[in-house]
Amino acid sequence: MLKKRNKKRTQEHKKHIGQVPGTLVYTGKKSDKDFQVECFDYTKDDIEETILLNIEDAVNYKDTDSVTWINVDGLQHIDKIEDIGKQYDLHPLVLEDIVNTTQRPKIDEYEDYLFVVLKMLYYDANEEIVIEQVSFVLGKNYVLTFQEAEGDVFGTIRERLRYANGRIRGLKSDYLLYALIDAVVDNYFSIIETLGNKIEDLETELFTGHAREDVNIEVQQLKREILKVRRAIFPLREIINRIEKGDHPLIYKRTITYYRDIYDHLIQVSENIDIYREMIWSLMDMYMTTISNKMNEVMKVLTIMSSIFIPLSFLAGLYGMNFEYIPELKYRYGYFVLLGVMFTIFIGLLIYFKRKNWL
Repeated sequence: MLKKRNKKRTQEHKKHIGQVPGTLVYTGKKSDKDFQVECFDYTKDDIEETILLNIEDAVNYKDTDSVTWINVDGLQHIDKIEDIGKQYDLHPLVLEDIVNTTQRPKIDEYEDYLFVVLKMLYYDANEEIVIEQVSFVLGKNYVLTFQEAEGDVFGTIRERLRYANGRIRGLKSDYLLYALIDAVVDNYFSIIETLGNKIEDLETELFTGHAREDVNIEVQQLKREILKVRRAIFPLREIINRIEKGDHPLIYKRTITYYRDIYDHLIQVSENIDIYREMIWSLMDMYMTTISNKMNEVMKVLTIMSSIFIPLSFLAGLYGMNFEYIPELKYRYGYFVLLGVMFTIFIGLLIYFKRKNWL
């Protein structure tokens, strides 16, 4: 399984070798799901929600007085991604990063827009962490989002737009970008909480001595999950820090406070990750200590048994020698006396070990 994973990762990197900068190469999982463009065009008093069947219709929302969120699902459809890029005058390197799902979270500033890449985390039906890349393009009156496939953590944002909950409909596109990033970051807390529960359950198993035989495999799996989450989340602090301290004209001062709140959340998430990382290492040490203690218990039992049978073996060997004259062999009750002595030694050693708390 590990060789297959490494081979797949190597193939993904090889896709870019020798390519001209700006060449669009999709590096994610191939899927047969349809390409979909979801559009929310809104003002404070009105909203229009549509599914764009023609890519050409997306350009109609580029220069309007309203705010538009265009959500694109299906990065494997490179030709359509390229069409949207042309309509919104996106740099070829931006389009390349959008379809490169191994891209590290980053932010690039251009004259007319901001480009942000981050990782969206969630658990699938098999309780495995799924890391999906989400790209954002912030324009003067629009936000473009690009996802690998349908399904995300933006359900609450859609509801707030539809029913005008909160201040989202009354502010500009920079606040919409904040709300979308905040939804991704808020979902990090549920991931961290689930990881924490798993670690506490394993810790309880090891402390109570009822650990399963495959607990070491589960510990290693949790360790990998935490490292994956850490790699996905940590770069986002730099992104938010640049937005907060930058002076790009698309980010209004009144919105900076909200981005600062995201940064505070990321600090909290990062601290929890570091704590859980240390706990995982402690679990590994605890597991090895538990194994060592079990081995010591086995050796203790074997040593006690050996200690009991050493004097008995000595007596049996002494009177089992083939000398012609051994006085006790002629004694009529010698056999029974020897059994009594052996039994007395056996009971005496048991009492001694019990008093020493070795049994």
